[in-house]
Amino acid sequence: MEKHIIALDLDGTLLNDQKNISEKNLKTIQAAKEAGHIVVIATGRPHRVSKQYYSQMDLTTPMVNMNGAYVHHPRDKSWGVKHSPMPKDTAYDIFDIANHFGSKNVMAEIIDQVYIEKNDESLMTNFFTTGLEDAAIFGDLKENLKTDPSSILIYPDEEAAPKIQEALNENHASLIDHRKWMDPFSVVEVIRSGLHKAIGLQMISKYYGIPQERIIAFGDEDNDLEMIEYAGVGVAMGNGIDELKTLAKEITLTNEEDGISHFLEDYLRLNKKQFSKN
Repeated sequence: MEKHIIALDLDGTLLNDQKNISEKNLKTIQAAKEAGHIVVIATGRPHRVSKQYYSQMDLTTPMVNMNGAYVHHPRDKSWGVKHSPMPKDTAYDIFDIANHFGSKNVMAEIIDQVYIEKNDESLMTNFFTTGLEDAAIFGDLKENLKTDPSSILIYPDEEAAPKIQEALNENHASLIDHRKWMDPFSVVEVIRSGLHKAIGLQMISKYYGIPQERIIAFGDEDNDLEMIEYAGVGVAMGNGIDELKTLAKEITLTNEEDGISHFLEDYLRLNKKQFSKN
């Protein structure tokens, strides 16, 4: 079996609904690594809230964070970093749009430095602040944010998301891309235009000398569309959105049914003899 790159989205894909990697998925990933395959994380999450899964799988590979806005190697600083922030002035306009149409909170990130508009515990989740080495900075984002941000997360009022997205299209379509995702909570994510997970996979593919046709990518949401289309074997989860299932070359079981393990064991011909005994 030739070496493959296995690209794993996290929420709704590798992780079950309790945000854990199941024992079955973990064992299958270990078997794939032992068979010589390259396992990488490709997620919309920032590094700080994905590094625990990187460590749990004992990876030694590059990582795609923030949907391609930050591509790096957590264990090898010499590998280089691709950081693609959006212009600060554009970010200021986005803050105004979010506040005009209604948002519960807004967060801007520069890699793993976090700026949050409202210090309201009732609106906070671990997703905002887990894993921070430097404390989050609260308050007026236009006053506090002095550098181009990697991404912006808007936690919209119930009816505001479509209006916010429409305004973003009208005002900044050439400069930014935005998506709404529902897991781990309803949020509009904004990043610099032209960024997506496939960009990170292209870099990783070139680094390892593994061609596009030997990339297996798993995803479930619209921020996985480009990655699933780019991969030689794009796999939609059973719980994935319909658009992704239409685009994907394969569909596996849901994240609650260990869909990644189910697919890899068959496709890569992994068998019990390859599983670590530890």
